[in-house]
Amino acid sequence: MDNRIYFPQHPVKPAGVPLSNRSQVKNDKTGQFQKILNDQLKIGLKFSQHARQRLQSRNIKLSDEELRQLENAVEKAREKGARESLILMGDLALVVSVKNRTVITAVDGDSIKENVFTNIDSAVIM
Repeated sequence: MDNRIYFPQHPVKPAGVPLSNRSQVKNDKTGQFQKILNDQLKIGLKFSQHARQRLQSRNIKLSDEELRQLENAVEKAREKGARESLILMGDLALVVSVKNRTVITAVDGDSIKENVFTNIDSAVIM
């Protein structure tokens, strides 16, 4: 036996926005969302705590031009379907999570020769 009680429902009109302005409000919200989405997608690379420590301890400073080159390399790797990439920039090696756009670690020229890079599926040589 069904003991639920049903109450008749009357349509409820949205409060605060006249019917004539609804499409304008919807377009404004869509435009705002699109702007926020585009801004988030333009965020540059992030550096993990480990990568920041490595860069600082090895006194490695990346110029604006080098950061742009690194971002371009990550974008190229993303276009090819890479997930974790080794990016070689001169005497600097960076392991980057392409999906998260995050630099995981950095190794300078003296240490490159002694390292084994694991868990990468691609390499970008610049």
